[in-house]
Amino acid sequence: MKANMLVTGGCGFIGSNFIRYELEKYGSVNIVNLDKLTYAGNLESLLDVQDKYKNRYTFIKGDILDAELVRQIIAENRINIIINFAAESHVDRSIVDPAEFMRTNILGTQTLLEITKQAGIKRFIQISTDEVYGDLPDNGYFTEETPLAPNSPYAASKASADMLVQAYFHTYQLPVIITRCSNNYGPYQFLEKFIPLMIINALWSKTLPVYGDGTNVRDWIHVIDHSRAIDLVAQKGETGEVYNIGANNEKTNIDIAKFILRRLKKPHALIKFVKDRLGHDRRYAINADKIKSQLGWKPVYDFEDGLEATISWYIENENWWKKIVGL
Repeated sequence: MKANMLVTGGCGFIGSNFIRYELEKYGSVNIVNLDKLTYAGNLESLLDVQDKYKNRYTFIKGDILDAELVRQIIAENRINIIINFAAESHVDRSIVDPAEFMRTNILGTQTLLEITKQAGIKRFIQISTDEVYGDLPDNGYFTEETPLAPNSPYAASKASADMLVQAYFHTYQLPVIITRCSNNYGPYQFLEKFIPLMIINALWSKTLPVYGDGTNVRDWIHVIDHSRAIDLVAQKGETGEVYNIGANNEKTNIDIAKFILRRLKKPHALIKFVKDRLGHDRRYAINADKIKSQLGWKPVYDFEDGLEATISWYIENENWWKKIVGL
């Protein structure tokens, strides 16, 4: 693939893994990473990329709401693809203070869409989430036709952004595509997220806080499988479409916590059930038949093997995460 790509939010967990994947796979891809470097953005997640691919990778600190900066980046780098990872993404934070989520996730997306229209960008990929669909009963799966029914301020902000993306397609025929993925895991994930939080607390023999009764179900996918899917969508996806991305690894939170404790030879007594999150959805599960049948994607990571490798990564890369916690 030959492309000059603007990746927004590329210092976050999924964005940094995607950038690394693209540069390793393609010798003809040039990437500009625009990131505001909020609490979850970490330059150290891409130190190896900065060194190895310095002729094809550029980092710029900035806000996607800075329209003048975005236009300058596009003009100077001849950008033809925008992939928008930039988002406030932690549900708990959105419950405490929703304002920044509305600003970045909705107004930021609209700013990028308007610039995409003005600059004649060939493809705009909006990275969304399965949380826009809301809660799921004990049976069934989210499809691309499932109505949006977000239950948290975070999910509502992402659903709003998705609706803006679709509006720009229908109104202006903008070359946009939306992807909605299930819960990601893997290296470089910020420590407040469930799996790295469980790993680090277990390593320190600290309490593992689990919401409610621990039976909330999430559908897990390795971040590299997600990156592979986005890559295919960028190349072969049909303009105006939505693609669900999931690996059919439904696990309860309590089972994930117990797996990590077994792997680290720590007692299950470290698990502590805490007051449930406000509006906590019980279950998410993705039907990914569309991207499988139309684009030929399928996940390659076995969940238990991938989680084992993730645990090992955090053990072997303590310098990365210790800086985050101030050690």
